[in-house]
Order: sequence, then C-alpha cells, then structure tokens
Amino acid sequence: MKNLHGIIFACRSDANLGELTRPRNTCSLPYGGRYRLIDFMLSNYVNAGITDVGIIVHESYQSLLDHVGSGKDWELSRTHGGLRILPPFGYAERGGEYRGDMDALEGVADYLENIRQEHVILAWGDMAVNLPVADIYRRHIETGADVTMVCTPTLKGAPRFSEYVKVNEEGRVTELSVHPVAADQALESLEIYVISKKLLLDLVNYCSAHDIYQFSRGVLQPRLKDLKLMSYIHEGYVARFQSVAGYYDHSMELLEPQVFGELFNLDRPVRTKDRSSCPTYYGPDAKSNHSLVADGCIIEGEVENSIISRGVVIEKGAKVTNSVLMQNTVVKSGASLAYVITDKDVLVNEDRMLMGHATYPLAIAKGSVV
Repeated sequence: MKNLHGIIFACRSDANLGELTRPRNTCSLPYGGRYRLIDFMLSNYVNAGITDVGIIVHESYQSLLDHVGSGKDWELSRTHGGLRILPPFGYAERGGEYRGDMDALEGVADYLENIRQEHVILAWGDMAVNLPVADIYRRHIETGADVTMVCTPTLKGAPRFSEYVKVNEEGRVTELSVHPVAADQALESLEIYVISKKLLLDLVNYCSAHDIYQFSRGVLQPRLKDLKLMSYIHEGYVARFQSVAGYYDHSMELLEPQVFGELFNLDRPVRTKDRSSCPTYYGPDAKSNHSLVADGCIIEGEVENSIISRGVVIEKGAKVTNSVLMQNTVVKSGASLAYVITDKDVLVNEDRMLMGHATYPLAIAKGSVV
C-alpha cells in the first residue's frame, strides 16, 4: 500500500499488569505460546501492503528490540524505508515519560516530516486483533474523512482505561467519552486512526504549542464539529490487556476454536520472530488435553487446559492445569500448578503446589525460583 505509512505506539509499560510488565514494555508481552503482542499490529500493517513502519518507544524496550530486530521476519528489513525504531531523543530535553500519544508524536516530529506516504495509520501495539487494514484505508478514502477511528461493538476494556463513541446513521462520530466512570451502550474505540500526513503534522504542531498531549481528549473531543471523524466498526475478535486477570482470560480464550480462527486468520497471517526449534517431545506417560503447546518443549507430565510456550519442561509426575507458562519455564517432578501464570525462565521445584483462581490467577515473576 504505497500511500499509507504505519506508526505503532510502544511507549508504555502498563503497571496494572504487575509482574508481567515489570521487566518489559507491554507491547513485548508474550501471548499465545509463540507471539508477542506487537506481532499483531506489525502483521496487520504488513498484510495490508504497508512497507514503512515506525515504532515509537520510550523505556523498557530492550526486549522489544531483541524481538523485532531489523524487521526481517515481517519483510520490513529494507535499504529505504522498512522498519524504524524511534527512541525519545527529540523529547529528552523535557525529561520524564510521554504523557500521551501527542507527546510521543511530538518527540518524533522530524521522522513524521520525512514520511513518504500521504496518509498515516496510528495504533497502539499492545492489543491482539487481526484487522483488515486495507479495507479500513479504503473506507477512509471513500468517505472523505479527516480522521477514521476503528471501533468495536463488543466492549472489551475497563471503562477507566477506555474510550467510547456514538455515531450517526452515516457512521460519523457525534460523541466521544474518554475514561468515563461506567461504559454506556456505545462503541468502544480501539484508539486506531487513519489520518493524512499533512493534517497530522498540523495537529502535532498545534498540540506542541498549546501543551496538549492526548489525541482523543485534546484534539478530537473539542473538534467533533470541525473534523469529519468517521468510524470503522471491526466485528472480529479483540483482546485488550489491562490487568493480570484480563491477560489470563484472553489467553484462555485462545483455546476456543472460533476465537483462535478469528485471531489467526489464514488470509491475514500473524508473523513473529523465527525461532527454529525441534518438535515438542512427549514422554511415554505424558498427557496433554485441550491445550496449546508450542514447539521445543519436553512434556513428560500432565497438561490440561493450558498455554505452554517454547522451551517449557514439565517433568514426569508434574501436573499443569488452567495455566499459562511462558518460555523456558521448568516444572519439576511432583509439582502441581493451577490457575498460574509463569513468566520466562521460572523454575518450580519438586513437589511444590501453586494455586490461584480463575478470577485471580497467580503471576510468578521472570526468573523466579519457587
């Protein structure tokens, strides 16, 4: 898609995810046994034919850099254009974190000036969704919108972290609520926007001069009558990650065939970093039921209703149920886990029993020995 440039915001580590984001940016959070959250938005862009993508980062992004690298696994490693990581050098004189998306865009204003395409799609990289970006862009052009906002009719987020819109019969946004106390029966914004480069630069300059740092509250809300803000309603599956319990719930949803089929649509494949691993080994007494098990694992115990990432070892006599085990977790013989999330490189010793609850899963920090 020659006239559309992709921008991904990857500049926050959501403290509401507790131990899961303490060592990393939210966008690099492992999900589904093989993927990181940023894989979904990167794949959305590439599947639509976008060849130039900028990822705006701020802090705790080493894990993200290690994962995306040069972008070759998404066919974005190019001499001209391709994938660009955008650190906060232009924002360093102010210090502190980006207060919002307009702050982040101001920090990379020089990059925005040099964008070759006429239009830009802006999105956060910390959600799991398979979007028809080409169709979204086509609708943006056909409606003559100043800004097209992607929405979902199924309310997914906690109201205090979410935005809601009401639209008229033509799909034009007539009302926008930002972080209300309670959600009403409106559409939920996914905070994904298509906008022209020229208008985006004008808004960045205006916001910089008036100390406005949020796009939705500072730009869209006051200009609903002036800007032609159109909605695009995405009917497919969306997972937003705003709590440990939410992460657990969305992981378990992957065990439902309909959800898995929507998210990993074969017509719009989700790409990730290539890690050539040997197939998973199942011992003679191993049992695996209703679970997603990645390659490179050694399963000699029992696994039920769980998500098992690459390189996990479950020894003979160990039992894992209703749990999410991230990369290189080792569960020793006789251990029992239920409703547990282990981060990478966790060691659970012999005969340990770890138990959370479906509404309050137990999260174990990266590298812990239990």
